[in-house]
Amino acid sequence: MQLLVSPSSIEEAKASLSADIIDVKRPAEGSLGANFPWIIHEIKEIAGGKPVSAAIGDNEYKPGTAALSAFGAAHAGADYVKVGLMFDGVERAREVIKAVTTAVKREFPERYVVIAAYADFNRLGTISPLAISPLVADAGADVAMIDTGVKDGKGLFTFMDEETLTLFVEHNRELGLQTALAGSLRFEDLDALKRINPDIIGVRGMVCGGDRSSTIRAELVERAKMMIG
Repeated sequence: MQLLVSPSSIEEAKASLSADIIDVKRPAEGSLGANFPWIIHEIKEIAGGKPVSAAIGDNEYKPGTAALSAFGAAHAGADYVKVGLMFDGVERAREVIKAVTTAVKREFPERYVVIAAYADFNRLGTISPLAISPLVADAGADVAMIDTGVKDGKGLFTFMDEETLTLFVEHNRELGLQTALAGSLRFEDLDALKRINPDIIGVRGMVCGGDRSSTIRAELVERAKMMIG
């Protein structure tokens, strides 16, 4: 299980270097808010060879916009390009996932495409995460992810239980996909996450001392990495 930490600035990225994956986002623009391409590029330069992930937004149903954003993130140096599906409809999701995957893979076949849906989909009116895995596999993307769309202190386990998440991970493995789990995760969740055993867990608030709007602390990143093992 790899630890992905989401800094929003160069200074926070420097505090995140003990993580396995450095994830570039801009929390002010949403759960998966996109940061600037020059920030992705600069963090890539200081990451010391570690993979860099970049969120491209909580996307509405705009396949062209999503594809162009994904292409830009890959060109800026992102090893993982992550898109959130902030809309409903299986066929619409299929179209966006295919557009994003094609945009990245045509020029950067070695890069990873991450497709995220939201555990709190019922209150958002968006597609269920449990519906996306076949779409991700069919498009040739790499990682199916669950996050939370509203950052109000209600985390992943508020909306999905351990059994459901374990089945999600197992289904993804059967399809040849990796799984990423995120969503206001806490240190107290790590034992359950280790039992669920996704490939990647994504955190920010946990390593900011519990408040994602605060600043990432290097010692908390190191603590999380140590606890994961």
